[in-house]
Amino acid sequence: MIMPPRLRKTVLTTHVATSVGWLGAVLAYLALDVTAVTNQDISTVRGAYSAMEVTVLYVIVPLAVASVLIGVVNALGTPWGLFRHHWVLVKLLLTVFAAAVLLIETQTVSYLAETAAASADPRELPGTLLHSVGGLVVLLIILMLSVFKPRGVTRYGWRKQNEQRRSGRAERTAPVA
Repeated sequence: MIMPPRLRKTVLTTHVATSVGWLGAVLAYLALDVTAVTNQDISTVRGAYSAMEVTVLYVIVPLAVASVLIGVVNALGTPWGLFRHHWVLVKLLLTVFAAAVLLIETQTVSYLAETAAASADPRELPGTLLHSVGGLVVLLIILMLSVFKPRGVTRYGWRKQNEQRRSGRAERTAPVA
């Protein structure tokens, strides 16, 4: 089902907003993560871990979930489809992967925040820089796929294109009653 133009634009705008918001929130989280592992002031490190938890739980996770769900609705309601083009399918898989890793990593972030709050010296905590940078790289790859849209249809997409061509030719050649 293809969405009407106004609805399609609304869904697309919402998808772009949640996706860009997710990217921006990850950048803010990365700044907090770097602060947590490099700063020497105990209260600053403790505050960074606490802010990391708040950012993950109340900003990044909701934006990630919204981005996945709205992205699926967007793909299903446009001619791009969800399974017709390789770039859409790769975007979906990367987005679901990033969201799944994020949900798993949320437990670690909460543990670090709790430990930092209870610890006399939280400067020895490991941080989550590998996940922060990895998540940022994955989101940037997804962004590039959205902008550049590499050519290539899946087998399903190829079959659908052929069906549309055949039905279009049948409609044009069918006798008018």
